[in-house]
Amino acid sequence: MITRDARLGAIILCGGGSVRMGRDKALLDWGGVRAVDRVVALARAAGASVVLTAGRDYGLDWVPDPEEGAGPVGGVLAGAAALAARGCERALVLAVDAPTLAVEDLAPLLAVEAGATFEVSPVPMVLPLDALPEGALPGWPLRRLVERAGLSVLPCPEAARARLLGANTPEERDRLRP
Repeated sequence: MITRDARLGAIILCGGGSVRMGRDKALLDWGGVRAVDRVVALARAAGASVVLTAGRDYGLDWVPDPEEGAGPVGGVLAGAAALAARGCERALVLAVDAPTLAVEDLAPLLAVEAGATFEVSPVPMVLPLDALPEGALPGWPLRRLVERAGLSVLPCPEAARARLLGANTPEERDRLRP
């Protein structure tokens, strides 16, 4: 467990349609725990002082997407505004479909003060809130946000690759299940 950081908040992206999975990925059971709850626990273990879900209400602290179909950047923008209002300076952005990530997987990102993501996927990412590009739009691809925010793109540890990419289909879920 990493020490709690009052400057670090977390945004868990939950707004997708879960079409390929066939049901809401946030509610999937992973070892007796909902996926969303596993990712919340991960964010807290990584040091986040505030944890929000973006896109849907799962009985946790949450922010709605700014508009229907806003995409993941819409969730990041809504979450970032809510975290800034609570005094956070950096956001750990996680996806609800990657509930098997470990704190050790996130450590390289958390170590880069100027923000970072991995080369294989823009999420997870650590985003300094003051690096959000002016004029960022909800429909942007995540990679555009990463580029315009000036985040470092780190090599992905091979052992973490499958966990980082998460589970978007039942077959991917089967491969990740403990």
